[in-house]
Amino acid sequence: MKTLFAKKTDVEQKWHVVDADGLVVGRLASQVAKVLRGKNKPTFTPHVDTGDFVIIINAGKVRFTGNKLEDKAYYHHTGYPGGIKKEIAKDIMESTPERIIMSAVRGMLPKNRLGRRQLSKLKVYGGPDHPHNAQNPETLNLNVK
Repeated sequence: MKTLFAKKTDVEQKWHVVDADGLVVGRLASQVAKVLRGKNKPTFTPHVDTGDFVIIINAGKVRFTGNKLEDKAYYHHTGYPGGIKKEIAKDIMESTPERIIMSAVRGMLPKNRLGRRQLSKLKVYGGPDHPHNAQNPETLNLNVK
C-alpha cells in the first residue's frame, strides 16, 4: 500500500472559532497548534500546509495555572547592547492579551517558513466580536478544561 501525500491543490481549509473564556493558555495553545498544522485530519502531510484557519475570541479571559500570572516573564531583545526587555504576563494581559496566545501557539509550531505561514492563519481577538463572519466559521470543541 502506498502512502498518500497531500498536494496544495487537494487541501480544503475550513474556518473554526474558539471561545477562550476560562481556558488554560497552554492547553488551548496545544490544541490550536494541532488544528493549524492539520494534524487532526487524515490527510496530514508534514511538508504541506494542510491546516485550517482558527479564530480565537475572548483572549482577555484566558487563565494561567498556579502563580504564572504574576511570575511568568516574556523576554525580547531590541538588537542593541544591553537591550533585553522583560514583561510580566499580568501586564501583557491588561494591555494586549492577544500577544499571550500568539506567543504560546508560535512556540508550538515549526520554526521555518511553513510554521510562519501556519501562524498567519491564526486570528486572535480580545473581545467576543470578530470580523470573519463571512467565512462562516464552525465552533471548534476542544478537549480543554
